[in-house]
Amino acid sequence: MQREECVMKVPLLDLQAQLEYLENDLLAAVTRVVRSTRYIQGPEVEALESEVAAYCRAEWGIGVTSGTDALLVALMALGIGPGDRVLTTPYSFFATMGVILRLGALPVFADIEPAGFNIDPEKMAEALAADRQKTIKAIIPVHLYGQCAAMAAIMDLAAQYDLPVIEDAAQAIGAQYPWPGKGEAYRAGSMGLAGCFSFFPSKNLGGIGDGGMVVSSDQAFARKIAMLRNHGAEPKYYHSLIGGNFRLDPIQAAALRVKLPYLEGWHHRRRENAARYNQLFSETGLVAGGEVVLPVELYRSEAAASGKGGNSHIYNQYVLRVQRRDALRDWLLAAEIGCEIYYPVPLHQQQCLATSGISCHCPEAELAAATTIALPIYPELRPEMQAFVVEKIVQFYGR
Repeated sequence: MQREECVMKVPLLDLQAQLEYLENDLLAAVTRVVRSTRYIQGPEVEALESEVAAYCRAEWGIGVTSGTDALLVALMALGIGPGDRVLTTPYSFFATMGVILRLGALPVFADIEPAGFNIDPEKMAEALAADRQKTIKAIIPVHLYGQCAAMAAIMDLAAQYDLPVIEDAAQAIGAQYPWPGKGEAYRAGSMGLAGCFSFFPSKNLGGIGDGGMVVSSDQAFARKIAMLRNHGAEPKYYHSLIGGNFRLDPIQAAALRVKLPYLEGWHHRRRENAARYNQLFSETGLVAGGEVVLPVELYRSEAAASGKGGNSHIYNQYVLRVQRRDALRDWLLAAEIGCEIYYPVPLHQQQCLATSGISCHCPEAELAAATTIALPIYPELRPEMQAFVVEKIVQFYGR
């Protein structure tokens, strides 16, 4: 008798599963804000700012409207504008580049390193050396998918060229980077002048709408960010700067305060799920056969050796390199298995740059865009769901 095939739906993200054990606390937090009538700024925002800053091991946190606005206001605080250029990665969400363009500046792209998908310090060094006119005014490394970029090398370059570093840590809150030779690990967002976070609902720490935060240990810079998010005013109605309305909603702050105590546990479960995927795939022959390339934790062994490694990779996404990627995506979606491509078009190939005069060669970013796919990795994902996902991928490759 032929075995009946197990069939189940596996979403890319299931916020309903999280809501089942958080709903009462979230409703109580929202009700607390409603009853307080403190609907702009106020104690919920201030408390979250302190809690997130402490979690990230930074001195100050400034809540803002989104991760995009966190990057935007950080560049505004640096005075980035027309004629300036910002060195960054070509392989990231559009906001990383979009905020540069919105200020009238231009991005300079350094290709990624193939193992971790983050910006390659060697390519950064080449771009900085080629900048004869010194038009590059800042660096934005991205900690993609939940793993930190090579910050020691990046900060060395920043010091050599006297450039501020704004970390795009939207996908990496709580990820740690073991600094070579220092014997300790730093959290994403705490190593540059500032770190920028997103609380988009799909993030490891996600709100019930948009939200973001800038963290910094530079008091003057943090104060400037706080002014800029409120139209550049300090005190009220006295505007020494031209800012915008980038204030974090207190309802989002209250919801995030409910979720923050769970964050380390969620990281742990995501890492467990990643390890289970790795084991399952390794048992199939797909890895040995080259059809699937597993994610690499670049700093795991060094972090473990330091004794302070913690979550070197928080797996905001679990991303594979695969053969016949687009066909595999269609196969998984037909089986009602959620998957996503982060990102199908590198930033330097986006249509909005067609008339910018920007021309660069980033083969690793282009290869990643053509060969990567993200699988479900959320904390509530069950082992049998992961086994089903792997089984369907095995079927696709005919093994």
